[in-house]
Amino acid sequence: MKRRTNGRSRPLGKQRLRLWIRLLRTTRYLEAEVRERLRAEFATTLPRFDVLAGLHRAEAGLTMTELSRALMISNGNTTGIVERLVSDGMIARTPIKEDRRATRVALTKKGREEFVRMAAAHEGWINELLGSLGRDDTDELLGLVGLIGRVAPGQVRH
Repeated sequence: MKRRTNGRSRPLGKQRLRLWIRLLRTTRYLEAEVRERLRAEFATTLPRFDVLAGLHRAEAGLTMTELSRALMISNGNTTGIVERLVSDGMIARTPIKEDRRATRVALTKKGREEFVRMAAAHEGWINELLGSLGRDDTDELLGLVGLIGRVAPGQVRH
């Protein structure tokens, strides 16, 4: 990664604002690209992909509360997405015997197979979109962004 020194004359606070804006713009661009590609290639949305990803990591399934926490979204938003995925046969609900009000949700075979296809495409898109970054650049950026996690523990995942 080439270092630019033209910002050294600016106050650090202003440079941090510039950094925040650049991170935000970059994230919005990448997210918009992924959203469009998910829509075009899989006729799905990023929130649906995120729910499937969360459940893929938890093979035994999750309660709705656990899923909401893992995705950092409200129970209400999670419920709507899960309802549609259940009706599409991608997720199954299982009642929890100890708590009649709670259910566990998990990927069905169809959901797991479809997610694996989406995840492979997603990885390819990200590699394409970030293709200008080599190993050293990627490792350095991960380390630098990881410093933000030290300032906001529990809020930034690595």
